[in-house]
Amino acid sequence: MNAPHRLRLDSAALVANWRALAALSGPAACGAAIKADGYGLGAVEVARRLAQAGCRDFFVATWAEAEALAPLGLPVAVLHGVREEDMATAPQGFAWPVLNTERQVARWRAAGGGRCDVMVDTGMSRLGIAAAAVCDGTLDGLEIGTLMSHLASADEDSPLNGRQLAAFTSLKGHHPAKRMSLANSAAIAFGRDYAFDLTRPGLALYGGVPREELAGTLRQVVTPEAQILQRRRLQPGDVIGYNALFTAERSTEVAILNLGYADGYWRGFSQRGAAHHGEARLPVLGRVSMDLTAIAVDAVPDLAEGDWVAIDYALPEAAALSGMSQYELLTGLGKRFDRMWVG
Repeated sequence: MNAPHRLRLDSAALVANWRALAALSGPAACGAAIKADGYGLGAVEVARRLAQAGCRDFFVATWAEAEALAPLGLPVAVLHGVREEDMATAPQGFAWPVLNTERQVARWRAAGGGRCDVMVDTGMSRLGIAAAAVCDGTLDGLEIGTLMSHLASADEDSPLNGRQLAAFTSLKGHHPAKRMSLANSAAIAFGRDYAFDLTRPGLALYGGVPREELAGTLRQVVTPEAQILQRRRLQPGDVIGYNALFTAERSTEVAILNLGYADGYWRGFSQRGAAHHGEARLPVLGRVSMDLTAIAVDAVPDLAEGDWVAIDYALPEAAALSGMSQYELLTGLGKRFDRMWVG
């Protein structure tokens, strides 16, 4: 059954973004964070396309996410490590853990100490073992592919970035890992010093722009499209939607779209967002509700019930309009959308 709204997903743009980030990574390998179901696009289809383009390192958050990718046979690391509850599944070999705590290290060693990665905390105070534990023998006996850390403020010009870089660099030669990895999407813009052996972009793959240096380099991947449920005319003085935010000052042609905040088109787009049809911009009128959004369609007299419009969704601009982060705009895209890959 076809949904009355869909995501048009640009395969060529996704691959072009990965290749651009790989080029910026220099001699370092360029992986792909595909957690949260590929940032809302669909992890299996994202991984399939990036693997065909040459990506060889994939990252998810949980073992359930990794298991969904197992039929592809790709190299997948689970960023949240391995809980006791995961041990019935984790040793099966379709993915490996990124160990984050000394208890996880001990749990994995007790299971045989097979392939793993390790996260070290260099100043974010989130996940990761202490830097001292990297050098004191805590990791001895493990088959560690990559030692990684994560920057807290890569999207800002913060002194913390340099401090974390120095802390991570100081670990070179003091651990058994084959590779080191620090840079996320934003940190790729910092250059080769941050790239180490492997970069781990996420947001930028999908058209997000975490730093101004990447603007113009990355292409939009996701465009929501919605079907018109009803077309109507407002007379001067008529209001529309919850709380009567919009009052018509003149006769206004309106289309009601099958789209709302239950789909991830947030209330922050009320009176601010827009759709388009061809070259015509069609502004949102009134409040975005759970399942419905109204747009002005005076500019397109022939638009009718059953026709489709595209939603303006370039991530930096949409974030500024809605008050949501680019990450939220992607990962909040709901399951009710059909996902249609093109290009």
